[in-house]
Amino acid sequence: MRKATRVFLLSMVLMCWFAVCSASAFRVGDEGSDVAEIQGQLASLGYDVAADGAFGPATAEAVKAFQASQGLEADGLVGPSTYAALLGKSMPEISRGSNYIARRVVSDSMNYLGVPYVFGGTTPSGFDCSGYVRYVFANAGIYLPRTADAQYECGYPVSTSELQAGDLVFFSTYDVGPSHVGIYLGDGEFINASSSQGVSIASIYSSYWGSCYIGARRVM
Repeated sequence: MRKATRVFLLSMVLMCWFAVCSASAFRVGDEGSDVAEIQGQLASLGYDVAADGAFGPATAEAVKAFQASQGLEADGLVGPSTYAALLGKSMPEISRGSNYIARRVVSDSMNYLGVPYVFGGTTPSGFDCSGYVRYVFANAGIYLPRTADAQYECGYPVSTSELQAGDLVFFSTYDVGPSHVGIYLGDGEFINASSSQGVSIASIYSSYWGSCYIGARRVM
């Protein structure tokens, strides 16, 4: 492999991991004393939320209302800017285990079953394979490159026997190399945006997918 190519690929890997590590915000599904503190402050400002330490939809709506009142992007996520505006101090580092993020990715991936395949599609109105994977992972705060071949350079490889839910699985379909990608669900099944069925579940051991499977990567 030429030196320039190796440098480029290494840069892509580092960029992927930097994005993963730097994605930090309190969001729906989070629990703990930090969340309770956020809720308590929202409640003291008159928002209808209980300080129970569980970041649910009601907390997200209260956060959105607060963000709108402060001229911030009303996305319902408590990132550094929202945290500082709300609590007047720097946001603590958020530590999440890979299992938490994997559960979030797998759960969110199922929300789009039946969405049609659209070449170049990146939204729930229509996805292509890598656009779908990128969208689902972005919802969990993990930002991946746009194409399947670039996503194949992220994280680190895992063998078939070591696959875990949330891993990326890759296939060589219409072109040589990683030209198709999906999200592993467990028990040999993965979810993907296929050109024939849209967002659907399939087995990596089926006659078709098994014949073009080339490997998996773990990015969490």
